[in-house]
Amino acid sequence: MIKSLSPLIISGREVLPLVEGGKGIAVSNGESSGSWAAAGGVGTFSAVNADAHDENGQLIPIVYHGKTRRERHDELIEFSIQGGITQARIAHEASNGQGRIHMNVLWEMGAVEPILHGVLSKSKGMVHGVTCGAGMPYKLAEICAHYGVYYYPIVSSARAFRILWKRAYNRFSDWLGGVVYEDPWLAGGHNGISNSEDPLKPEPPKERVIALREAMNEYGLNNTPIFMAGGVWALSEWEDWLDDPRIGPIAFQFGTRPLLTKESPISKEWKQKLLTLKEGDIYLNRFSPTGFYSSAVRNDFLDELQARADHQVAYSISAVGDHVAPFPVGARGRLVYLTPHDKEQAESWVAEGHTSAMRTPDSTLIFVKPEKENEILTDQINCMGCLSACAFSNWAQNEEGTTGKKADPRSFCIQKTLQEISHTGDVNNQLMFAGHQAYRFAKDPFYANGFIPTVKQLVERLQTGL
Repeated sequence: MIKSLSPLIISGREVLPLVEGGKGIAVSNGESSGSWAAAGGVGTFSAVNADAHDENGQLIPIVYHGKTRRERHDELIEFSIQGGITQARIAHEASNGQGRIHMNVLWEMGAVEPILHGVLSKSKGMVHGVTCGAGMPYKLAEICAHYGVYYYPIVSSARAFRILWKRAYNRFSDWLGGVVYEDPWLAGGHNGISNSEDPLKPEPPKERVIALREAMNEYGLNNTPIFMAGGVWALSEWEDWLDDPRIGPIAFQFGTRPLLTKESPISKEWKQKLLTLKEGDIYLNRFSPTGFYSSAVRNDFLDELQARADHQVAYSISAVGDHVAPFPVGARGRLVYLTPHDKEQAESWVAEGHTSAMRTPDSTLIFVKPEKENEILTDQINCMGCLSACAFSNWAQNEEGTTGKKADPRSFCIQKTLQEISHTGDVNNQLMFAGHQAYRFAKDPFYANGFIPTVKQLVERLQTGL
């Protein structure tokens, strides 16, 4: 037991300062979060396209029937609300009245506001807090206060919190349960690296958290806890943070380690893959249609996206400057102009079978095989508006239903791949988000010989500092 690991008041109850991080699309569900709460901590289920069950407890397949994006978007909202309510009920029952249950959403997910209203209005007493990141969730406070639920914005800097506080949160301070600092270089999934920060030059989190606490103290939030998220594996490595007056009340959020538990809903193939990762297998990339950097396991899925980016040349619609070499594009052979060097490179890719040249919003061409072009175009056509704005399909949550930009074939349908990895064992050809500490499963003696603990066993282990 860590000497200084004291309970905190979180969402109105004294609990262990151990928080399960929410992971989207059926990865953190009611069973895992309810079990975490039952162990005395804070469990977090994801309401990002959560799984819904029928009256017999069977998974309801997500099948879209709408012929337009807008129609499919409306279906997605209904699926999401139904799934969020389902997981809230499962978590509530699994918690046995212990701990706290939080719900995680992304502000940049499609229709986040109606989904929040839909789930919270029908889960009274089952959800005690809402964590929300991926954007600037100004309206989060107002929505949560309306339902008497605590809110927990996810930020990666003191500056981001100041903006949120001054614009919106100062009016709903009673329901601010805590602030989640998610380290942009260490966390899994999407990361909040700003344009002024270098993704290859991580900054130590402690000074950034101290700066966040200083900002919070300016607003009288001295006793409001901070959740440290990203890169947290063993609390013995963070013991100097405990009882540090510069940091104040602190809880620790675990996103990666709860993946490898009996209650975790991910496939056995995914769990086995986690046990084999090596340092360097997880890396930051910017292929996501959200525009954010994200942290994921290098596999065939990411390698193919990298190949698209590598098979890329700039073009001009007319001969200008160095772009003087004509090159035919598409079935009609419309001419664009490349540099002589790029034309030679493009012809070599075509000779290798990458015969389809697809235009990007940045006046470049990427070269892919015809079957990949068909897949990309089909996925773009089948868009259901799962994001507030999507670079891949050019969907946007506005009256026009579009970003006004050309769809970007260098990205991918994030809804499709996350549904696939969540519900199948395909860990090589789908996006596999992971925190940068995931390689430690293979080294940690707790997981020796393929041992997979229950959530209760994991929480007990964490309390020892290991």
